[in-house]
Amino acid sequence: MTAAVAVIAMLLAGATVEPAPQDAAAPVATPPPPVVPTLPTTDTKAERGTEPGEIVVRARVRTPSDPLQAVNAKSFAITQAVDEAIVRPVALTYQKILPDPVRSGIRNIINNLREPVVFLNFLLQLKPGKAAETAARFAINSTVGIAGTFDFAKRKPINLPRRPNGLGNTLGYYGVKPGPFLFLPLLGPTSLRDLFADTADRLVLPTVVGKPFNKLYVAIPIGLFSSLDQRAEYDEKLMAQRETADPYVARREEYLARRQAAIDALHSQKWRDAHPRGVTGTVPLAPASVPR
Repeated sequence: MTAAVAVIAMLLAGATVEPAPQDAAAPVATPPPPVVPTLPTTDTKAERGTEPGEIVVRARVRTPSDPLQAVNAKSFAITQAVDEAIVRPVALTYQKILPDPVRSGIRNIINNLREPVVFLNFLLQLKPGKAAETAARFAINSTVGIAGTFDFAKRKPINLPRRPNGLGNTLGYYGVKPGPFLFLPLLGPTSLRDLFADTADRLVLPTVVGKPFNKLYVAIPIGLFSSLDQRAEYDEKLMAQRETADPYVARREEYLARRQAAIDALHSQKWRDAHPRGVTGTVPLAPASVPR
């Protein structure tokens, strides 16, 4: 207690208190160096997919128009594999072996057989002028054109070009939405609306005309030749889609945009300029993602 009183007296007098000297023999403690956390490195090769045989998984953004995306993507992958192994080589061989006039004649015959469906849908869309032109095309090509082998109706001075149409267009014209996007194995892209509509379109000829179009030995060759011809014709476009970041998404968006453009053209009265060949939906027995 006496020592404490002495210290207080010194502080009040303005004196400083020196710390007690350390023992020279005692070791001086050194603070440890700061710890620097090690961040994990990123394998850029793995992200870029440069290693041989490497599989890169890319996340797809979900879209309301494709609620079945997981199933559709698997179907797309299977279809692409079959196309690469079988369908594309057969289609290119078909294109190489048959001269262009022969393939053109087969194409014209198949297109001519679809004119009654086009005619009916123009009537349903309340476009009697286009329906009359379609009926005239069918009559001219079925007679002068030798069962549609030659498309004389599109030549001058007649000038009646082919205008594809179908029930899918009619439903869309009256506001029916496409519904879920579907990618059918070996058949390719469609939608719930177009799947129903295309099935109905295919039944017109067999049910209204009957024989021989209700026989498999007629229906199968028609679908097969049409599919091979379109697959060969659109080969460059399909191969370009495979080089995109996500071929499935590219295929889906191209199909949906093209179908909407066909329906918009009906409203805008620009049918002649807006319609490429084959925009009415799926084609019977059409394998391997042929554009429709």
